[in-house]
Amino acid sequence: MEAALALTIGLLVAAAAYLLLARDLPRALLGFVLLGTSANLAIFASGRIGGMTPPLVEPGAAALVAGAANPLPQALVLTAIVIGFGLAAFALVLVMRAHVAFGTVAAEEMEEAERPDFAQHPAVPESAATRRPAARQEAA
Repeated sequence: MEAALALTIGLLVAAAAYLLLARDLPRALLGFVLLGTSANLAIFASGRIGGMTPPLVEPGAAALVAGAANPLPQALVLTAIVIGFGLAAFALVLVMRAHVAFGTVAAEEMEEAERPDFAQHPAVPESAATRRPAARQEAA
């Protein structure tokens, strides 16, 4: 059981690395999700997986019974799943906005994202940089 889980985690990490190296934003997003899933499985595996007793404290007992699964990794993975889902949804919206703004999802074709001639096109126009707010113009 542990060997199969370790192999699955390794395959997920390898697939995530392959997809993250792609220059296509949806593939990179999928790689990001797979990497989070493999991290969740690794954390979950640290809390003993198998046919063990549930992590419940019997009435009148002071601690878990021997061989019970550790509930802390289970709680951490549950929280990580919720956070990962929210982050993936946010990243998907960013990819969709990039497609609308640039007309493509290929990172190499997004010419307007990073200008190679930055010195010729400053980020702030000169008129906006030299302009003073209305309140300061009246005081001056």
